[in-house]
Amino acid sequence: MKKETYYSNGKLLVTGEYLVLNGAKSLAVPTKFGQDLEVTPALGKKIIWKSYDADESVWFEDEIFFDDIIEKSSFTENKIKNTLVEILHHAYLLNSDFIKNAEGYSINTKLTFPRFWGLGTSSTLINNIGQWLNIDAFELLKNSFGGSGYDIACAQTNQSIIYHLENEKPFFETVSFNPIFKEHIYFVYLNKKQSSRSAINNYLNKQFSLDKVKNKINKITKFIIETDNLNDFMAALDKHEILLSDILEQLTVKEALFPDFNGTVKSLGAWGGDFVMVVAKENPLFYFADKGYETILKYEEMIL
Repeated sequence: MKKETYYSNGKLLVTGEYLVLNGAKSLAVPTKFGQDLEVTPALGKKIIWKSYDADESVWFEDEIFFDDIIEKSSFTENKIKNTLVEILHHAYLLNSDFIKNAEGYSINTKLTFPRFWGLGTSSTLINNIGQWLNIDAFELLKNSFGGSGYDIACAQTNQSIIYHLENEKPFFETVSFNPIFKEHIYFVYLNKKQSSRSAINNYLNKQFSLDKVKNKINKITKFIIETDNLNDFMAALDKHEILLSDILEQLTVKEALFPDFNGTVKSLGAWGGDFVMVVAKENPLFYFADKGYETILKYEEMIL
């Protein structure tokens, strides 16, 4: 067995955040950033694991014995290792051959984006493991980490998608999302990582009827893909923010952080961190840099 290499795309969820868990049709886009996984044979009935950040620094390094994967051992001092063991354990339950028929592995993962950006460190890993072991990455995600699975769909697809769940099963179709006014679209990092898992748990703990809101989100998703009018595009995204603000009982990110900004600020995925999408008629770089937000990417720098 020679070295094998796998790659998965990062992701952004443009519409339907949280409500995608309830079947809303959501627009998701793969990014130009992602993660590689390299597997080479080794010895010792263990995996020698090393994870590299985008700057080539090592952010995780450890050895995981096959027995720990089979038994799903817990290491209280290392949450990252615990998560990795849990993913590999569920991968083992789906395809045990990689443990039964091997002496060991050396595995390197390499991000092409800083891991705190929230573009899918976990989802790209899970999809890469799915490719390596020839198992269903959606099932592996469901069994190990949870979530809607839109990030797995983006990891596998090189086009924008409309994603939704039916009876907890993923469905998605590729769409052409390439706005003619994309030079007015930017992505700004909010300087903090948001936990998708905790955000989802908080959302699921809220009890309310979502059918009417879900239908409104579906219409907004369809509209922003089809419109070629910048003002209408911005208005639809603003409406989306208000709908989610009411559901989550949170201020929109614009209300909380950028109330004087002349343009649209749209949360992406988990509210409160990671990236936001900014749409403005005038260049917003100086506005955000002046407020301490210096990681700003243009549409063509971010979206695949």
